[in-house]
Amino acid sequence: MGKPNNPRKVGDREALAIATTLRGSPYKLNLVAGLIRGRKAGEALNILQFSTKGMAPEVRKVLASAIANAENNHNLDVDALIVHEASVGKALVMKRFTPRARGRAARIEKPFSRLRVVVREMADTSEDA
Repeated sequence: MGKPNNPRKVGDREALAIATTLRGSPYKLNLVAGLIRGRKAGEALNILQFSTKGMAPEVRKVLASAIANAENNHNLDVDALIVHEASVGKALVMKRFTPRARGRAARIEKPFSRLRVVVREMADTSEDA
């Protein structure tokens, strides 16, 4: 008797990718994640490719990983994928100190973020039209 299998964290027609320590604040990361929520996967990759936001390359890597997971691990159709979920959370915060006037010190916080991207294969409904 072995250990039971780990249950899937997403549905049958979904694939997941998680980045646990992205250097940057969750607020700034959420602005970029909001650009791709609910869009087709290919369109979302193009948006992130040409975005001027600093967190866009990291979000693009995670989205590309989710698409690759969908194709290779779950045998989903890449052309029918949409970004079902792009959720952002807080991770650790590095604390640093910098010298200030009169022998004092000021605290500098360097935040890290988590990003969870779920892509879902949509059924083709364009045949009815």
